[in-house]
Amino acid sequence: VQLQASGGGLVQPGGSLRLSCVASGRSFTSALVGWFRQATGKEREFVAATRMGGGSTAYADSVKGRFTISRDSAKNTWYLQMNSLKNEDTAVYYCAARPSVIVFSYWRRSEQYEYWGQGTQVTVSS
Repeated sequence: VQLQASGGGLVQPGGSLRLSCVASGRSFTSALVGWFRQATGKEREFVAATRMGGGSTAYADSVKGRFTISRDSAKNTWYLQMNSLKNEDTAVYYCAARPSVIVFSYWRRSEQYEYWGQGTQVTVSS
């Protein structure tokens, strides 16, 4: 199984980026998929998650209202639309997945995810 993240780059504060994660090697139609990020010198933190089959979503408080997670199960792909970006959003963004959904309260825990992408750098700077 491989997860391939893309879409990172350099953007000015207030700008937008759209990250994509394509999964290969197995079907993720029933999966829990998400995004985490890690800034230099900090621990990896939860950003957003959703069910590949649709339904609930979860967001970190720091991105709520600015970021949107979506998915296309037919393409085994999920996205992170990031709007109104701030300097503090600068980090390496990782996509993650686990084959089956777990209770909502565990969605934010990185140890619950089995598969990880390689990361894509997002830099917000003027």
